[in-house]
Amino acid sequence: MSLQRRIDWGIYAVFIVLLMVAPLVMDPFWLNRVAKYLVYGMLGIAVALSWGYAGVLNLGQGLFFGAGAYMVAMSLKLASPTSLQQGSDRPVPDFMLWNAEPGAPTELCCINKGSFLWLPFQNQWFGVAMALIMPMAIAGIIGTIVFRKRIAGVFVSIITLALVLLVRLVVIDAQPVTNGFNGLTDLGWFKIAGFEFDPYVVPTYYLVAVSLSIVLVGARLLVETRAGIILQAVRDDENRARYLGFDVPNYQTFFLVVSAAIAGFAGMLYVIVSEFASPTFMDLSFSITMVVWAAVGGRASILGACIGAILINTISATVSETEGFAEAWKAIIGLIFVLVVLYLPRGLGGLAHDLVARVAARFSPAAARELRAANTSQLAE
Repeated sequence: MSLQRRIDWGIYAVFIVLLMVAPLVMDPFWLNRVAKYLVYGMLGIAVALSWGYAGVLNLGQGLFFGAGAYMVAMSLKLASPTSLQQGSDRPVPDFMLWNAEPGAPTELCCINKGSFLWLPFQNQWFGVAMALIMPMAIAGIIGTIVFRKRIAGVFVSIITLALVLLVRLVVIDAQPVTNGFNGLTDLGWFKIAGFEFDPYVVPTYYLVAVSLSIVLVGARLLVETRAGIILQAVRDDENRARYLGFDVPNYQTFFLVVSAAIAGFAGMLYVIVSEFASPTFMDLSFSITMVVWAAVGGRASILGACIGAILINTISATVSETEGFAEAWKAIIGLIFVLVVLYLPRGLGGLAHDLVARVAARFSPAAARELRAANTSQLAE
């Protein structure tokens, strides 16, 4: 194992250990808040995979996040006590009763024209499965169409941007089925083997922290595989990779699907810790914010993008709640992004690599040369 790889995995180990000991120094309120930030860290990883490694700037990542969130939220809504108090033997969401036509039967199958779509979600694990399957299916369809037609660059960004806006409008318009602007609220708690995950207890935090650790390590191992190396070659020179005989669309679609699965999984976890799902998950501003997280942390660094997302959200929450900065916190975050783009084009991840190389140079010139060679292989943007 090279020195660069040993250092990288050492940093990963330290980060994961910090995640695991965090409950020792946090109260339930901050534990819940940090759990949400860890979910955002998972979104940073998803963006780094599609943008930093696949070279695909997806401005519709909120579509996959929102799809995962809504799928599991539908199951948890049906598990809510309010859904069991609508005069039916089976659970019926309260908002469906509010939006029902006079005389409509109080049954999930037929209270409105689209309510039957909720029937399978009475099983929580169906919702969990769909939280992964739905984003993956959407990404697979998008990737197959877009990449087979050799659409690239800004045109991919425009297509994904348009899709997330379109789906958001559909979700809002389908008021009787999705509760429109209000989203899905008053959800039940997620259960595993009879244990209920209260959003403010330590086990819920560990559910998110362990999930993030697995996704983090899995994503890092994935980009080190042959497929990951080929994908980076595609990112650097797509035509050359195609000339060498690689099926470029397949590699691009595969990593887009993996990125979507991570985003959908993050959406599911966010619903568990926040107890709601909203169309705002599919706002354009939210998808662009994810790109900012990855850019600040370093889009060519899996861990860097993750830490960037956590750090930006922690700063945002702290500054927005500080007297005197409540109205200016968005400008402050924007300033941080501009400064990073101008002076740290490889993000915090690139800065960390440079610092490690300088420290290594003092002890071993050969090790320093190895680290500098590894740094030059990263994206220069």
